[in-house]
Amino acid sequence: MIKTYATLGLACCEVDTLSEMLRLGLTGFRLNLSHRTLSDCKKWTDALRTAGAAVGVRPELIIDLRGAELRLGDLTRPLLLRTGDTIRFGKMGLRLLDDDILAALRPGQTILIDDGAMELTVESHDGATAVCRCLRGGTLEGKKSITLPGIDIPRPVVGEADHADLAVARQHGVTAVMQPFVHSRTCLEKVHEALRQHGLDDLTVFAKVEDAEGVATVSDWLDLCDVVTIARGDLGSNLCLYDLPRAQKKIAAACRSADQDFLVVTHLLQSMIHTPVPTRAEVTDIYNACLDGAACLMLTGETAQGQYGVEAVRVLLEVARRGEADR
Repeated sequence: MIKTYATLGLACCEVDTLSEMLRLGLTGFRLNLSHRTLSDCKKWTDALRTAGAAVGVRPELIIDLRGAELRLGDLTRPLLLRTGDTIRFGKMGLRLLDDDILAALRPGQTILIDDGAMELTVESHDGATAVCRCLRGGTLEGKKSITLPGIDIPRPVVGEADHADLAVARQHGVTAVMQPFVHSRTCLEKVHEALRQHGLDDLTVFAKVEDAEGVATVSDWLDLCDVVTIARGDLGSNLCLYDLPRAQKKIAAACRSADQDFLVVTHLLQSMIHTPVPTRAEVTDIYNACLDGAACLMLTGETAQGQYGVEAVRVLLEVARRGEADR
């Protein structure tokens, strides 16, 4: 049976809402820790356990670790960026970039923010401040993802903040971890080592494919995880967007060949963040993922911040049931 997950967030963190989603048949939830610590989310994880008890199920809880992800720093309030605007990062501008990110920027470098929703280009860099031009605007918020196509910034596979979250995972009911930007067996070996250090050997490991290197190497390391995750947000930013469908098909084929479970996530029902019904393309996308053999499907912003989270879960489940029946 296809497993279905939603993402915990402010829009769905109340017991009644969580209970309704679980009652529909949702398998469990993902908690994105790029924005907060697991301890910060105690109210949410307590609500999830209360909801599970009310419905008579034990929902899975996946924590999405930080790993080598690149993120903006904190921003006191959202900033509207329009196409053509100039924005400065660094000493004489917004202190939103870590030192290693700022140092890696060069004139002509593309900066994609929030899974590519916004696009900037670096026009100049004096070593302390990068001046950028907005090519595709939007609302800039703190802690959003950053992609720098063509640039690799080394970071620990499991960082200090990840270890702090793993240390309290048991008391929050965590059942699985999701590791970003997996490229190699070494990466997953370090994840398993971290889990052993915290007595969490039994947790399920989801390994995210988020760039070209991950796509190219997936067959080399997929046996070291439980579920390969086709994470289309960063994957669609790090690849040419038009190559994303081919990459998804390639990963799915590699998993089928190895009899490995895989999950498809990001923009499954993106329109339902603001509307109560999905597009025809979205339901077709979910159905095709099922026919390709997906073992799991996951919603993100649709439930974490969307206005129609319960409806989105209902749609996901209805399409997944039909897709599974037809494959």
